Amino acid sequence: MKKENKSVIIWLLSGCVLIFIMVVVGGITRLTNSGLSMTDWHLVTDTFPPLSKAKWQEAFERYKQFPEYQKINIHNDFALSDYKFIYFWEWFHRFIGRAIGMVFIIPFVYFLIRKKLDKSTIKKCVILLFLGGLQGFFGWFMVKSGLIDNPDVSHFRLALHLTTAFITFAYTFWVALDLLYPKKATIEKSLRTIARVALAILLLQIIYGGFVAGLNAGLIHNHWPLMSDGQFIHDSVFQEQKNLFLSFTEGKSGVQFIHRTLAYFVVGLIVLLYFKSINFSLDKAQTKGINLLLLLVFIQFGLGVLTLIYGVPLWLGLIHQVSAFFLLTAMTFTLHRLSK
Repeated sequence: MKKENKSVIIWLLSGCVLIFIMVVVGGITRLTNSGLSMTDWHLVTDTFPPLSKAKWQEAFERYKQFPEYQKINIHNDFALSDYKFIYFWEWFHRFIGRAIGMVFIIPFVYFLIRKKLDKSTIKKCVILLFLGGLQGFFGWFMVKSGLIDNPDVSHFRLALHLTTAFITFAYTFWVALDLLYPKKATIEKSLRTIARVALAILLLQIIYGGFVAGLNAGLIHNHWPLMSDGQFIHDSVFQEQKNLFLSFTEGKSGVQFIHRTLAYFVVGLIVLLYFKSINFSLDKAQTKGINLLLLLVFIQFGLGVLTLIYGVPLWLGLIHQVSAFFLLTAMTFTLHRLSK
């Protein structure tokens, strides 16, 4: 690491930490059904929550005009105190998003003025700013889908929002690693290929994690290793939609089947990467990355099984999502060291 890059690296890693916190809060928002509590979006005026009783009542009355209250919460003795709880999590989620924007834009301008960024890093940072803006747009795009008729967001839009957050984090981390490790390591192309495929499958698994969350597909077939009734693939997978494609993208049973099956592929590829790496003389960073990856993938797999068996309790569902974040971090680091 070059000394002049230290402040830039700290800036990028700070952004990574904030994105991580935002994803965690986003998970809480989803698991507490808080995402539809704020029924509009304003860049400035809703930066802070309502500051008076009258403002709270006004926001609550506005919320009552939308499907979530009219079709679900109106029957649950839903009071203003309940509304304040779900409002807080959605507001906090958006507040962190604003904070991330400020943390990226202001130092970026400062580093540009001080000429601390080379041309390559400037281009990468512009991509990061674009991804951040896109992530914010996808967030509101997702929320809008639950404010029309169905009091739940589109699982496609939820997966899009979630996956973009993971990709933004991974790319930010990658840019920081480029500065942290300016010297190229020895590249073992066969290991790099396995790592690339593993990353692609992991991202697909994250997408399906969004599908499972959006459809509440973790609340059925709470058995492992078989789905239920002694079946590896339950009959309902073939019955809930017109064809297999729709079952695997819109059906609860089909989406859960793909999610739990992809987990075996992720584990298998990382185990293959580990055993194949034994045959090569790797540097310390490469070895640590692969070892950490192996440990985290088994932790994540175990958490996934427990989350399913226990019917997705909030704390376990959240830990499962956090673990996926750590797994992606280790995957990004390992691939970077095998690529550069």
